[in-house]
Amino acid sequence: MKPTIPELEARLQEQLLLGRAVAGDRLMLADATLLGALDGSRPLTPAERTALQASPLTLRRLRHLAQQRRREAQGARHKHCGAGAGWHGSRGLLRAAATAAALDTLRTEDGYWTLDFLQSEQGWRVVLAVVADAPFAALAVQQGWQVKVRDGAGSLILQGGLDGDGECEGAWPHAAAPAQHFQQHGASFAVEPAGQD
Repeated sequence: MKPTIPELEARLQEQLLLGRAVAGDRLMLADATLLGALDGSRPLTPAERTALQASPLTLRRLRHLAQQRRREAQGARHKHCGAGAGWHGSRGLLRAAATAAALDTLRTEDGYWTLDFLQSEQGWRVVLAVVADAPFAALAVQQGWQVKVRDGAGSLILQGGLDGDGECEGAWPHAAAPAQHFQQHGASFAVEPAGQD
């Protein structure tokens, strides 16, 4: 995507500020002060803002710290949703045998997840569970991965964090019973990290 004119102007202004040479320039503010300004926990005083603007070296340090925080935040998001463990999603199919009777359990094709359907007086419940021998199971449970389940048409079935047993449970969100719903919506499902579009 091409940058807009305001973005280009901002980049040009940043390059002009950072590229200046100031005799005797040194770091004018401590990292703790700059980090506090970045996360909003400690706004800069007027004197500190003046010192920052007058020192290209301090401005470059601020930019470096901001970029480092952004990379760490992105890494944490990827790790939290399973990407750090190499898992990006699993798919499953409604088997022909499941179409004739009430649906009890579905399993992803890679064998990592089960989807159980429980009927009660209050209606259907759906339970997603990570299989104990999945290569990322311990990490998923330890970190309480946020996951979601979608049907073959992309409709949300379940979303939430894994508990200490590696399960995520919720009410069945559709009017039709699970078997009928899946038959009408692609006869398939997907388990994905909740942050994945």
